[in-house]
Amino acid sequence: MTEILFILTLTASAYMAWNIGANDAANSMATSYGSKALTLRQIIFIASILEFCGAFFFGSRVTHTVGKGIVPIHLLDPHIIVIGALAAILSAGLWVTIATYYHLPVSTSHSIVGAMVGFGLAAVSENLITLESIKWEVLYKIALSWVISPISGAALAFIIFSLIRVLILSKMDVDRVEGVFKYLQVFTACYVAFAHGSNDVANAIGPISATFGFSETPAWVLALGGLGIAIGVATWGYRVIETVGKRITELTPTRGFSAEFATATTVISASYFGMPISTTHTLVGSVLGVGFAGGLASIDLSVVKRIIYSWVLTIPVAAMLTISIYTLLVIFL
Repeated sequence: MTEILFILTLTASAYMAWNIGANDAANSMATSYGSKALTLRQIIFIASILEFCGAFFFGSRVTHTVGKGIVPIHLLDPHIIVIGALAAILSAGLWVTIATYYHLPVSTSHSIVGAMVGFGLAAVSENLITLESIKWEVLYKIALSWVISPISGAALAFIIFSLIRVLILSKMDVDRVEGVFKYLQVFTACYVAFAHGSNDVANAIGPISATFGFSETPAWVLALGGLGIAIGVATWGYRVIETVGKRITELTPTRGFSAEFATATTVISASYFGMPISTTHTLVGSVLGVGFAGGLASIDLSVVKRIIYSWVLTIPVAAMLTISIYTLLVIFL
């Protein structure tokens, strides 16, 4: 039975990685699509490679935080850990699949952290651990980073685009400048894709570290996550790319460059410190930042409201789904 659970957990992690690629592909490449710097086919090819590289070469720090930083797994029976990790991955993946179907760029980071909290609460309900044993201070730091990241992305993107507009766009031909930034934006898109893979791969494979008790995440686990993300980008990533790239605000190469550079810098910094921030929130914040630089009228607030509603729902929905799936698994297994 334990071997079967391990296999199921690996399968669920691959499914979650696919979801991350399908939904969060928008985080790395949507602005390039919106500004017409890259075609959809080019986006899929570039993002798949760089997402995998970011996950494989720089994804271990955040994986440790997600896998072992929230639930006190050292207090739990190994069998319970496997069931809890499986429930968390399945619930997070299911929620992201639903969101992707409706073209909503939800946070896979929120999804898996909410799911891990649900696992912790379910374990508490069975008197396996005390409520105080859940590492609330880690959760607080993670939640704080979720607030800081979109604000940082918005502020940095606003500043970068404002400087470009004042120092370059106002003094040179617009069309000529945008043509140059069209090529520069390709590089920043690659930067974001690598940064995203490094941070968000933990949302798929973090629970595996908890399940198998790894002190360091093995290369093959990182590769599994990176491959799943790449496949998700290639097969279903176009759904959310459309929403972020074209429906929030009009994007030009200079605006796309500003949003992508701000997003990647914020995310890669968080990855270095092992914090699972929301790449989705950061990019949407950055896109809003360049939108604000062009005036509030340039932003489609109805789309922004739909996105924010999905963000608010993510943690409680993921937590409740985990508790439900965990309960069913305990009953039947």
